[in-house]
Amino acid sequence: KHTSTINSIIRLGSIKKAIDKGIIKHGMMYELITKNIPYILAGSIRDDGPLPDVITDICESQDKMRELVQDLDLVLMMGSMLHSIALGNLMKAETKVICVDIDPAIVTKLRDRGTSQAIGIVTDLGTFVPALLEELKRK
Repeated sequence: KHTSTINSIIRLGSIKKAIDKGIIKHGMMYELITKNIPYILAGSIRDDGPLPDVITDICESQDKMRELVQDLDLVLMMGSMLHSIALGNLMKAETKVICVDIDPAIVTKLRDRGTSQAIGIVTDLGTFVPALLEELKRK
């Protein structure tokens, strides 16, 4: 299923165009794009695709991540150990970090590699994200 979606997005030229055409109707990227929330998709050597929106140059993606996180007070890291560790190394030590992953070792790795301010929530993202959304709606 995800390969079919990736191929559709590649044919259209961007995730935004896939949203505009109704191919993507919900999810994290849908919310980020429709609400104009800044995001960075940094490439990985193992990427399927990669999508047109992915920055495949590691130095360029690091520069953009560094820019984006400089003024943040809180960063929520979910489901990507390597990207979380990389981002943790780019942030100020004062930035609060919450790492959500099903593997408790991920939080330990993040802290061991320099993001000592990180706290962890060990749970499945499929449970966490809807619960977070419901809580935010109540506020």
